[in-house]
Amino acid sequence: MSNIANNLHTIRQRISTAQQVAGREENTVQLLAVSKNQPIESLEEAYAAGQTLFGENYLQEALLKMSKLSHLNISWHFIGPIQSNKTTTIAQHFSWVHSVDRLKIAQRLNNARSGMDPLDVCIQVNVSEEPSKSGVLLDQLEPLAAEILQLSNLTLRGLMAIPLATSEITVQQQQFHQLAQALKHLQHTFPDAKLDTLSMGMSSDMEVAIKEGATIVRIGTALFGARK
Repeated sequence: MSNIANNLHTIRQRISTAQQVAGREENTVQLLAVSKNQPIESLEEAYAAGQTLFGENYLQEALLKMSKLSHLNISWHFIGPIQSNKTTTIAQHFSWVHSVDRLKIAQRLNNARSGMDPLDVCIQVNVSEEPSKSGVLLDQLEPLAAEILQLSNLTLRGLMAIPLATSEITVQQQQFHQLAQALKHLQHTFPDAKLDTLSMGMSSDMEVAIKEGATIVRIGTALFGARK
């Protein structure tokens, strides 16, 4: 087995153990391989070991990988900040977008997705309220969700967050709990919506995220090693 295949096996074991500790059923958490700045060969190795969900932050890099790997059955997720002039290309090439943080971006994605299957999207929430980070603040979340739910070419699936980087377990837990509670509020407010996704947790804090309800964990370093 390659290093990447070994790493993938280890991560899957971590996810399985975290699900058991949290009292959750098996296979309720999906692994999204964060492959930004990784060579195509690394993605091929991960795919050969059974990984099919890949997350990219940079559009031009992602488009090159999509072209080179078009023969593989990959589900591509866009997880980076979105510039308005990139929305058309993102909408036409990705299955998921995790980083919608304002109505203008949602509307542009919706318009560009016309004639295709609806695009699955998450709203990015700035749970740590860091000025340097993208994401809507919690008190602005419900109005934005209401607007996005009116867009016929988007399916609002849930929430995403990149919390404050910290090794303090209590702080990690608090931030993930906030996001989980925010999703529950939206589920109660919009009972007919398909709100089933919490995209949260990375290499260093996935266990805490899973305990708080993560359904997608975004893993890069633990899978591929340090970015090139």
